[in-house]
Amino acid sequence: QVQLAESGGGLVQDGGSLRLSCAASGSIVSINAMGWYRQTPGKQRELVATITRGGSTVIADSVKGRFTISRDNNKNTVYLQMNSLKPEDTAVYYCYAEIFAIVSSRWEDYWGQGTQVTVSS
Repeated sequence: QVQLAESGGGLVQDGGSLRLSCAASGSIVSINAMGWYRQTPGKQRELVATITRGGSTVIADSVKGRFTISRDNNKNTVYLQMNSLKPEDTAVYYCYAEIFAIVSSRWEDYWGQGTQVTVSS
């Protein structure tokens, strides 16, 4: 079984910072891309940032220059450093990872439960 455990969400004021973490655990053989999506009520889930095992990143235009994604391959963990937060960044943030697990013996996308980020004006 593979699990993704997120942490670091919460309430912050406009202009503040938060750091999200997501650790993958279980019967993992290898992890390819990891990243973050976010979703607000009534809207589709949108990409925030992704990072490959080699460190190549894709950052959404809406957060470029404010958010940074990084990962620790030894810990199977991905991070999202969020600076200069705005009220429009308020959303549930979901971690995902492309994982080759022992049980399934194939590449699959796994998702975390989501963590709420609320930015007050």
